[in-house]
Amino acid sequence: MMNLISESPEETQRLGEELGRLAQPGDLFLLVGGLGTGKTCLTQGIAWGLGIEGYATSPSFVVINQYWGSLPLYHIDLYRLDSIEEVIELGLDDYLYGNGVCVVEWAEKALEVLPTEHLLVEISFLSDTSRNLVLRPSGERYVAMLSQLKQGTKKWSLP
Repeated sequence: MMNLISESPEETQRLGEELGRLAQPGDLFLLVGGLGTGKTCLTQGIAWGLGIEGYATSPSFVVINQYWGSLPLYHIDLYRLDSIEEVIELGLDDYLYGNGVCVVEWAEKALEVLPTEHLLVEISFLSDTSRNLVLRPSGERYVAMLSQLKQGTKKWSLP
């Protein structure tokens, strides 16, 4: 587990960019946190780390946005879904088990049907601009990713 403090949306984006640079085909980032905590900011950074230009936008109304960079990015938002059955009906397997990188916002709505190996990122408010980010790896791939990330965390606040 890794606990970080981001002091601004830009810092959250920079963390995401580092994660994006470390990402490999098939990687899965599960984002959990309330409205406005910075899930989309983190996703924007992941996109930039994958060489995607512009800003990733929240796909709340379309559920999935696709972006193309060094790897495809599938940005999935479960906010508007009300049941696990709705998540299952989406047929996400091609995205979740494909050769792209998946970021799932509001992942807590579907943890029981999402792959067991992933990086779970829990984001919570500390203040208007500060956020606490808890990164929980599940699987050897994500433990290794956090190890690589820790090498570059000198600029981060580690509680």
